[in-house]
Amino acid sequence: MDKLNTLITTAIRKGRQYSRKLWVRVVIMGLLAVFVTLLSQLIEPFIPEEIAKSLNGGSADRLLQLIAVAMLSVTIFSITVMVSVFQSSSSQWTPRVQRLIMQDRTTQNTLAVFIGAYVYALLGIILRELGVYVDERAFVLFWVTVLVLAAIVINLIRWVLHLQGFGQLLDTTRQVESVTRAQFRDRLARPCLGGRPLTKAVPEGTHKITAWESGYLQHIYPEALNATAEEYDVRIYLTQTIGHYAFINAPLLEVEPMGEEPDWDALTGDLKNSISLADVREYEQDPRFGLIVMGEIGSKAMSPGVNDPGTAIDVITRVGRILSDYQDETATEPETLLAHLYVAPLDAADLLRDGFGALSRDSAGTLEVQMRLQQTFSGLMRHPDPGLCKAAKDMARKELARALQAITFEPDQQTLIQSADPEVRPK
Repeated sequence: MDKLNTLITTAIRKGRQYSRKLWVRVVIMGLLAVFVTLLSQLIEPFIPEEIAKSLNGGSADRLLQLIAVAMLSVTIFSITVMVSVFQSSSSQWTPRVQRLIMQDRTTQNTLAVFIGAYVYALLGIILRELGVYVDERAFVLFWVTVLVLAAIVINLIRWVLHLQGFGQLLDTTRQVESVTRAQFRDRLARPCLGGRPLTKAVPEGTHKITAWESGYLQHIYPEALNATAEEYDVRIYLTQTIGHYAFINAPLLEVEPMGEEPDWDALTGDLKNSISLADVREYEQDPRFGLIVMGEIGSKAMSPGVNDPGTAIDVITRVGRILSDYQDETATEPETLLAHLYVAPLDAADLLRDGFGALSRDSAGTLEVQMRLQQTFSGLMRHPDPGLCKAAKDMARKELARALQAITFEPDQQTLIQSADPEVRPK
């Protein structure tokens, strides 16, 4: 039963990863179009003859031709819009946000429906030319085609409404915040990815599993790792966090045998199947990456070419809202404890640096941004978690000192000091 649960959980995780890819949705809609086309042919013989002959094949032909011509043009237009938005978002904000926009569900679903409808129309036309659908019995084909047209119209309206904000700054920052907050809450709902918190030094005598290629630790399957550890009677220590860049032959995992020495080659091969190394970081399982992207957007807004303090202030507020969900992963036991897997918990100081580090440095001389930054730090210093409170206080004190050096006008300095929490003001 445990192996079955592991397989199901791992399959669900992989399914979630593939569901974010455009080609997967396109293939599914294409197959659905083929299925619907064949299904309509199977249903047709069960329609009473007087009803079946109420519509002839010419009626369906006109609709199929309309869909085939229109969907090709609309799909090309939609792809052009996508490419334009990807390029503009990369140049204006940060290239890291492009991958998130590429995973936009509304865009992917719309393109998948358009291509699926195009495939359906082509199949319908081909089957009509081959004589599979006869003129005398086209009742089901006609009404199925009408339903396909309705689906096209609905998705076209959604797409037009979506384009009103697609790729704009406010929409982009909302998407990044939403995804980051969702990943953050998922991580905290299952502290340490469901494993035991790695808060102490790894025991001596462990066997190091090194990276087989250089790349980011993009994704792991904790249930599969724990199942492998149980099979070989070992404990696995994930010494590197998700998002860490590991060079080839650098330590990635440490394994502690609980009994006899396992077959290390076989164990290493099984562990590789549960760990993903790649050339880029992803948002899933990596809430720190989302915070970094938010910080990059705010930092880019403060560049001389953009000079947009309002965006930086908006990003600070959003990062503060994300961090408000923080809780110490060592304080609670996960619902499903993976007893053979040890994972390092999130560190509050790292999260603050990810979200505010670059932004606070690049906006050190801008009073309005620094005031909002200090107000956010002051709010986080009242957070229920003592670790986050201490980290926020330390960073507030450091960033206040940096800003006071960059801002030379004394009245502005006094204004900034007054906006800071009394606990971090200079004596």
